[in-house]
Amino acid sequence: MPSLYIETFGCQMNEADSQFIAERAASAGYSVVSAPEDANVVVINTCTVRDSAERRAYGRMNHFKALKDRDPQLRLVVTGCLAEQDRDRMQRLAPHVDAVFGTRELARLADQLAAWEALRSDEQGAVAAEPRDDMLRFALGGTPDGIENAFTPLRAFVTVQRGCSYYCTFCIVPHVRGRFDHRPASSIVDEVRSRIALGAREITLVGQTVNAWHDPAGGADFGDLCKEISRLPGMERLSFISPHPKDFTEKILDDLASVAQLNPRIHLPLQSGSNAMLRRMNRKYTLERFQEIVDGIRSRLPTCAITTDIIVGFPGETELDFRATLDYVATGVFANAFTFIYSIRRGTPAARWEQVPGDVAAERFARLVDTQNGATRAYHDRKVGKVVRALIVGDAKKRDGRLSAKTPDNVTVIAPKPPDFPLVRSGEPHPYADTPWLDVAIASAHVWGCAGTVVGKAQRFADVRDEVEAPVIDLAAEMVTGAAGT
Repeated sequence: MPSLYIETFGCQMNEADSQFIAERAASAGYSVVSAPEDANVVVINTCTVRDSAERRAYGRMNHFKALKDRDPQLRLVVTGCLAEQDRDRMQRLAPHVDAVFGTRELARLADQLAAWEALRSDEQGAVAAEPRDDMLRFALGGTPDGIENAFTPLRAFVTVQRGCSYYCTFCIVPHVRGRFDHRPASSIVDEVRSRIALGAREITLVGQTVNAWHDPAGGADFGDLCKEISRLPGMERLSFISPHPKDFTEKILDDLASVAQLNPRIHLPLQSGSNAMLRRMNRKYTLERFQEIVDGIRSRLPTCAITTDIIVGFPGETELDFRATLDYVATGVFANAFTFIYSIRRGTPAARWEQVPGDVAAERFARLVDTQNGATRAYHDRKVGKVVRALIVGDAKKRDGRLSAKTPDNVTVIAPKPPDFPLVRSGEPHPYADTPWLDVAIASAHVWGCAGTVVGKAQRFADVRDEVEAPVIDLAAEMVTGAAGT
């Protein structure tokens, strides 16, 4: 069977695209593998929102040239936003890349995969396969995507909208993904229904500006869509990413508040607490309007966590501008925040403006992170001593003998595996996939999340739990070592 390896950079939209690529590859007869040296086709799904992601993507293209040198039949594919932006430039910088698919061309990928497999099959009898090089395997590293474990079907990303028409002055997205392209409601609902049938307990609606969605045919808005999805049989939990503050109308907030399955976490990108910077960024709201939206969420959904994105060192940012951001974050309004130092993006207006010195931006960034870390830790501290329900993810990445789960408000929880948690081989069903909702007694809190003990499990989010035998572990030691992370 032919095989494909996927590596993803960037946002949830790219993660959804990688999911789409894996499914199209499977329909073309490919298996998805966890190591690039085991693949016939290697796909790099790229991001260009920040310079670091762009540099990493080009670095990976050069790393994978070693595979091409060893096996000329291997195909290297680049997709995503960088592929859209740098199609011609990429051929000069990485001529060993076999194919480039922009953000609006992914549907063609399955056809190309089928064509390559037919060619590979014709040539396979004449060319013996070379043995795999273990040292090359060690050197390449990388994190694969599209690899399913027993718990992967529990979550599903469903794309509802692509592109953006707002043209923030720092953002490359409208240039590489195009203007708003709203998917029909009927198509979205059909996909959600199919994901539920395949075992999804949590659906995340994905869009570049997801709450700007409108049905191209009937004119329904995002609130209408969420309500319709909530009525589907078997629909347990609903989330969405990423909205724009501008598009949270009173009606949409009312609609969201009426959805019983809505996860109690809304991501609300602020970017800056300075009105002068918000105008310069072309964000289309003021800090005062942003606070009105926060108040609207709090009044309707009192337990809802609000998370955000913030940019530090945007061109023209003064210490006074930064202090406005820092002071707002210090109020503890955000349960968590994705914070970034401004990165020049070719083709955007802000790239042409006078830049904040790097050392100044870095110092401000450190202050912001320290302040938000305090707020995040305080949010997590409030869970200590409580039992929270969380959807299992799988093995904890850094902790042997422990599992990882996510609460509905998107907090990572790790806990020792219960005695009845079996070790199963890859591809085999896992009994905890049938009872994936874990009740975890939280013993300690950290900036990254919480640690505790599994005390129960349930098949459905609303079900009463079945008790779970406690693991044999020194909980006090776990509270100390939990600082090591997930």
